Amino acid sequence: MAGGTRDAPQRRPDGASSIDLFQGGDLNMTEPTVHVVDDDQPFLTAMSRLLRASGFAVRTYASASEFLSRRDDDEPGCVVADLQMPEVGGLDLQTALGRARHPLPLLFLTGHADTASTVRAMRGGAEDFLEKCAPKELLLDAVQRALARDIREREARTRQQEVRARFAAITVREREVLGHVLQGRLNKQIASDLSIHERTVKVHRKSIMTKLGVRSVAALIRLAQEADVPVSSVSTFP
Repeated sequence: MAGGTRDAPQRRPDGASSIDLFQGGDLNMTEPTVHVVDDDQPFLTAMSRLLRASGFAVRTYASASEFLSRRDDDEPGCVVADLQMPEVGGLDLQTALGRARHPLPLLFLTGHADTASTVRAMRGGAEDFLEKCAPKELLLDAVQRALARDIREREARTRQQEVRARFAAITVREREVLGHVLQGRLNKQIASDLSIHERTVKVHRKSIMTKLGVRSVAALIRLAQEADVPVSSVSTFP
């Protein structure tokens, strides 16, 4: 079924379903969808049937352009795509997904594998690169891994946004002090560098620790790394 149609998940033979991927996560999150993109209609139909029978929610698309135009960026899931398609090929689709706010993990299925394409796809972050004749067990395992990866990466992005919001709450002067702290400068050195009293530095450090929710410089450094805040740019962050 093409045209971005979604099919409800069924139970797998082992009694599990794709929703089990959310155990321990946010149960309010939308159930993940496997997006299958292929210009070969018979293969598209066969693949959607296999995935539905294995318990996955599925949407199918006859082209990469159709998928990109219909995709909901906030919806979790993964993409199973052919490598060679008219107009927008699989590797171009991978590049487009990489620019998205929530780039879905991509699994390539192809009948035209070559070394150069395989290397480029894997370097670009593809979850796997399989031939269309691969055993279904390999395919289903790769899809499960891709969906689990999407959950992990979404949680990591959410966490980073939360951490960056904490850094955004500190004042301009606190950012200046923070930059020096992250470089290992002592209070006396920071006071001299910024031409302020050492007691003022201590006040700023306490405020920074409180706002960022940490109790040590080591924890402060880890938090800055988690937020992907370079030490050299702390004074102007965000």
